[in-house]
Amino acid sequence: MAFLTAILIMNAVGRRITATVNGWSAIRACGQPGNGILVRAACAKALPVVNVFEEAAYWTTTKDGSGRTLSGRHAYVLHFPPGQLPPNDGFWSLTPTDVVGYMVTSSTGRQSVGDRSQLAKNTDGSIDIHLQPKAPGPQSGNEDNWLSTPTGNFKLMLRAYLPGAAILNGAYSLPPVVRTQ
Repeated sequence: MAFLTAILIMNAVGRRITATVNGWSAIRACGQPGNGILVRAACAKALPVVNVFEEAAYWTTTKDGSGRTLSGRHAYVLHFPPGQLPPNDGFWSLTPTDVVGYMVTSSTGRQSVGDRSQLAKNTDGSIDIHLQPKAPGPQSGNEDNWLSTPTGNFKLMLRAYLPGAAILNGAYSLPPVVRTQ
């Protein structure tokens, strides 16, 4: 009974310290010195190994922008308007995992995309990342920006290392994941 009570308290604390925008959740308090035991426990449950937010910002989502569960039965696009990739002084990366957070096998051998992936820009300078289990096909022109997802339900994690000022001051938001089919 005490264990169940501890889990319920930890989950309540986790919800209190989590901010969600466009379906993406972030916990800015993780890794901060002086956190109480309940905050540390909630952070350890959500992100077992975590840096302070000023070193690395982490966002996760299991839902698309409409609140539907991410599933390999569908295709999605993460659209970054021109100049709106995650600002950072290190690097950023986007990784699909299973719903628990474990890495998944990718048919491309590529586990993530990010600022070092040579993503193709749209004519207006925006960038679309295509998230689906099967390749979009060479005729689509989207293979460079394709990230293979699991066939079942999945989670996305976006990390920005040495996040820029717009992330740190809360002005930056990740765009929603949009289901395309």
